[in-house]
Amino acid sequence: MNFCSSCGHPVESRIPAGDNRPRYVCKQCETIHYQNPRIVAGTVPVWEGKILLCRRAIEPRYGYWTLPAGFMENSETTEEAAARETLEEAMANVKLAGLYTMIHVPHIDQVHMFYRAHMTEGRFGAGDETLEAELFELDRIPWEEISFPTVRRTLEHFVEDVQRDEFPLRISDIRHRMKPGEAQKSSSR
Repeated sequence: MNFCSSCGHPVESRIPAGDNRPRYVCKQCETIHYQNPRIVAGTVPVWEGKILLCRRAIEPRYGYWTLPAGFMENSETTEEAAARETLEEAMANVKLAGLYTMIHVPHIDQVHMFYRAHMTEGRFGAGDETLEAELFELDRIPWEEISFPTVRRTLEHFVEDVQRDEFPLRISDIRHRMKPGEAQKSSSR
């Protein structure tokens, strides 16, 4: 950040009085500009035992498969964001079945939240940010072409939990890019 969104003057990075971390503070009007994590909300949409995935038509990870998800907008709940993103990216209407994974990604200032979801009908398609959408049997998920570690982790949990027929809330952290075979902290609630 270079300029104050309140008055247009330059900002500087400093720890304001009563705070404990650097913030952008306007040199002119003293407005403190807080920067907080962004929330990504999405779904694990299922139709007749298959998972709906989208092939990305945008960067990052153009051409890779993902769960339908995106940034939450102001004035909406995480549930509304997840359902909206599913409709926008996969042209699928869903009924949410509860929060499933919440994955903190502090190195990029994000929290990814995926809801289990049941498609209300078997119709889907490719939205503006999607090259194609497809239903995958659990044993046919294109693991080598999955877009992001949070999507991969959510899908791995889902495949495991379908076998057990239990779907606990799973909360975990990804603190950096994972290397193949590297374990990360995870918990079930």
